Amino acid sequence: MLTTALAPGYRISRVIKGGWQLSCGHGQYAIEMSSAIENMHAFVQAGITTFDCGDIYIGVEELIGEFLRQNPTLRPRIQLHTKYVPDMDRLSSLTEKDTELVIDRSRVRLGVDTLDVVQFHWWDYGVDRYREVYEHLLQLQQRGKIRHVGVTNFDVPHMEKLLQIQNPLSIQVQYSLLDRRPEHGMTTLCQENNVAFLAYGTVAGGLLSDKYVGMKECNFVPANRSLVKYRLIVDEFGGWDLYQALLQALEHIAQKYFVSIATIASAYILQQPAVTAVIIGARDTTHLPENIAICSTSLDTDDLDSIHAVLQKSQGPLGDVYHLERYSDRHSSIMQKSNNSLFMY
Repeated sequence: MLTTALAPGYRISRVIKGGWQLSCGHGQYAIEMSSAIENMHAFVQAGITTFDCGDIYIGVEELIGEFLRQNPTLRPRIQLHTKYVPDMDRLSSLTEKDTELVIDRSRVRLGVDTLDVVQFHWWDYGVDRYREVYEHLLQLQQRGKIRHVGVTNFDVPHMEKLLQIQNPLSIQVQYSLLDRRPEHGMTTLCQENNVAFLAYGTVAGGLLSDKYVGMKECNFVPANRSLVKYRLIVDEFGGWDLYQALLQALEHIAQKYFVSIATIASAYILQQPAVTAVIIGARDTTHLPENIAICSTSLDTDDLDSIHAVLQKSQGPLGDVYHLERYSDRHSSIMQKSNNSLFMY
């Protein structure tokens, strides 16, 4: 597995194991702890040593923490990326102590003194305190509770404001063949300021996979929140027929390399100049061979031409990173914006 340096002395795997799929708030299926821990071990052995989670991913920090407690010798090989997502209704009153409480809770759950990376999310720019709260995290970094501070789902103008304070180590945003909004300015901004770009949603919750080739729109039934979310992105992309045309192009390329459509979809994003790593959500090890193949799959000019022939017919999604999720009721309504209140306040 390929690795890359985000900072002196800090390297990550270029394929990151995502954790949202392990959350009990994600889907209808319960996660069995012993199986989840066994699966984490398999990912590490395969070279996927960077784990992404979040303070609002219900139960996931605890799962990873238990894995580390059972496998303490693996800790030096593993990088832990979590998030700080203050509740929407707390943004105006949030204090530095509130921030520290959430960070301390993540440290306890994960069983570490220092969090490797904390990625900061802010729901509403209309509550103009995101720079102040960003500095809360920088203070905790100075105190040794956080090793690196990153951000997630910030758009270009507000990212530029944070850059005036201190460059975040990284930004994590949604980026896929169905959703190229980062190309509307964010990828360039990151390259110009040496901010690592971590892409999530590269397989659109599984929609960019062999399973959906040829499926009729009327037969699609979303089994979890990811599929609800990314089904909306298909509409923004250009609709079901154009999505199926993209799958057909990807299927042809996948057959050429003897890999899956999901591998091709993620390899395409990883091959983009600004992208540092891709985050692949995984409930178990079913797709681990596909994930391992991402780094070794290099698309040639013919492959790219085939993909771009479909993409040029797409009219969206439009706008900046995460704008639909913030400002469109259709997209925003599926977001859970007060999950921290399940644990405190």
